[in-house]
Amino acid sequence: MTALTVALVLVAAAVGVLRWRRPAWYWLTFGVTLAVVRVLVRYGSVMDACGLTVPPARWRLALARATNRPIPGPRAPRILRLRPTRTGLVLRLKLRPGQDAFDVAAASDRLRHSFSMYGVTSRELRSGVVEVRMTGYDVLKRVQMPAKTDTRPMRVPVALRQDGSVHYRDYRAIPHALTLGATESGKSVYQRNLVAGLAPMDVALVGIDCKQGVELFPLARRFSALADDPDTAADVLDALVARMGRIYQVVRAQQRIAADVPDAEIAADIWDLPTDLRPTPVVVLVDEVAELALYANKEEEKRRDRVITALVRLAQLGRAAGIYLEICGQRFGSELGKGITMLRAQLTGRTAHRVNDETSANMAFGDIAPDAVLAAIQIPAEMRGLAIAGDSSGGWHRIRAPHTSLRQAVNICNRHADRTPDLPELAPFRPALSGSADAPVPAAKPSPATA
Repeated sequence: MTALTVALVLVAAAVGVLRWRRPAWYWLTFGVTLAVVRVLVRYGSVMDACGLTVPPARWRLALARATNRPIPGPRAPRILRLRPTRTGLVLRLKLRPGQDAFDVAAASDRLRHSFSMYGVTSRELRSGVVEVRMTGYDVLKRVQMPAKTDTRPMRVPVALRQDGSVHYRDYRAIPHALTLGATESGKSVYQRNLVAGLAPMDVALVGIDCKQGVELFPLARRFSALADDPDTAADVLDALVARMGRIYQVVRAQQRIAADVPDAEIAADIWDLPTDLRPTPVVVLVDEVAELALYANKEEEKRRDRVITALVRLAQLGRAAGIYLEICGQRFGSELGKGITMLRAQLTGRTAHRVNDETSANMAFGDIAPDAVLAAIQIPAEMRGLAIAGDSSGGWHRIRAPHTSLRQAVNICNRHADRTPDLPELAPFRPALSGSADAPVPAAKPSPATA
């Protein structure tokens, strides 16, 4: 008996240490089984306590009275499927008559406490069917992307959502996006994940980094064009506008609108063109947009108007030509001058890292998802990389990108440098490269104090 007691104590201690140090391993070994049992045993009483039950139907009451049987109790939503995942549980419910998906969403916090889960979110799949996603631990504390993701052309997995699902940056669904965040909030890591995800794809990358190129120029081997000052950025954007016009001429010539051509084959953008005629899509990454909008004299004001006008034109017309914008900055408000709010209106995707004031959060979500504003200003400073992602539909998610060092991003870009296309319009802005892609990293010189 003493040996059995000692063994049980050791197992309990091991489980406790595993839950503390490796919550993902604990969930996959013990947590998922306990959670499934807990949900199935408590389901009826929890739903009743959370107000997610309805009275029995009248015909059931009449049948019970006629047959002298006990009166049936309230009915909870029917479980259609219970599926364990690597981070939690997915519960698919069939709502009873009179229930609404908003009832389940409003009770999410009570369900989280009742089932002893870390987080609970819900969404309506179709009329009368709701999917409830439960997470067993804090998946954003130590982000681990799944080994297999649903990667498609122009669709990049960049972060993990709070419910355990993967957050994708899909350029064909959301062509242009805005990323905001204060200094040391994680914008650079998010941008590195984007570049690292796009590097293996057949896409041209164009970078505008007015901080003398310190963020994007280490990744230069995978970029078709790079600009490190506002004057060069204006020339690059003008070249992209000219490229957009030429692509539209190609699409116009290949529209195939004869009467015998099926509707699905009529070309309206580059993705409807034959593969041999399809131009290479372009993703434009702007590291700090405020540097393009600020000016100190008349000459800089003319350049600024030229830059903003080109960005607005690309945002309004670039999708069909395969030109996509990814704009980053600390603030993006009307104080940057005319044309800024027009540009922001075209940026469907919105991502906000930690911001220093509510006004900055309103710049990202005030016009599309007011609920996300409060979530954005509550991001703690020690949680670098944590962000709120939303779009024009009003929905939003709490996400966090895995930490990708600059060296890791450089290695990925160097590995796929052969995929960098040579675009004639951008040839003058191709970054000048020196040294080998596999050259060793020079050792740091010792400081005078340690020499």
